[in-house]
Amino acid sequence: MRKIIALLILATLFISCGKTKNDNQIQGKIEKEQIGVVSKIPGKILKIYVKEGDLVKKGDTLAILDIPEVDAKKTQAQGALTSANAQYDMAVNGATDNQIKQLEAKKRGLKEQYEFAQKSIKRLSNMLKDSLVSQQTYDETFAKYQGALAQYNAVQAELDDAKNGARKEQQTMALGQQDRALGALQEVKAADKERYVLAPQDMSIETITLNLGELALPGYTLFNGYITNSTYFRFTIPENKLSRIKKGQDISVHVVYNNKDIKGTVTTIKQLGAYGNIATAYPDYEMQESLFEIKISPINIQETKELISKTTVTLTL
Repeated sequence: MRKIIALLILATLFISCGKTKNDNQIQGKIEKEQIGVVSKIPGKILKIYVKEGDLVKKGDTLAILDIPEVDAKKTQAQGALTSANAQYDMAVNGATDNQIKQLEAKKRGLKEQYEFAQKSIKRLSNMLKDSLVSQQTYDETFAKYQGALAQYNAVQAELDDAKNGARKEQQTMALGQQDRALGALQEVKAADKERYVLAPQDMSIETITLNLGELALPGYTLFNGYITNSTYFRFTIPENKLSRIKKGQDISVHVVYNNKDIKGTVTTIKQLGAYGNIATAYPDYEMQESLFEIKISPINIQETKELISKTTVTLTL
């Protein structure tokens, strides 16, 4: 037993001695730009067209929402627009043929009354001069004459309005009502389009947060995924190694899990303000030193097409 323990200790010492720490090599992670697809208006999930792991193109339909309130508002808006159109047409075009015929008939009747009253007042005026009628009788007839004249003038003005259309102010008011109804209908149509949840970019679907029949609230993320061709490599280095790398530098990154080297370019060097953002496991640095995040973008994005996000990569400085 003692021999076995001694051999194990020797083997451990041998392995430990055989390991040499490479201070020039740091670890990082494969990252992809994440994207979330949210709903703009509330509605129940009616149908889902994708599943987790699918690759979709920009504009592809991911899901359809059931929004009965929009259908009801659409019917109301269409009715309001129809009414507003009719009011505007009537204001511009004037009365119908039947209305004009009625007004012309009314005008003829009032014209006969006016002409009769006019003749009557002329006769009474001559008779009054000869004292054949009293002043009271003349005044009563004159009042009837004035009333007949006023009615005739009123129907003449009404007929002119019917033939020529409404005043400009009335037409403008009717046009405003028409535009308002049209705007309400366009608003409803825009909301109706939101029942179709579309992919904003080429992306891969990683998670689907709701199931059929569940309620999607405004701003709630329905789908999470990664933007296609957005792979990059992220490393964390202390300031004592900052001089070994610079922005725009071409450098080789080693993917651990498939033992593949990929060439990339340093695109971002920025200081980290929080320990939780560190990408490198157990970074070797002094407590007083600042940490910096290095972002390396692959030169040939097609080489990263099959890479798995969050896996480990190494970089030798």
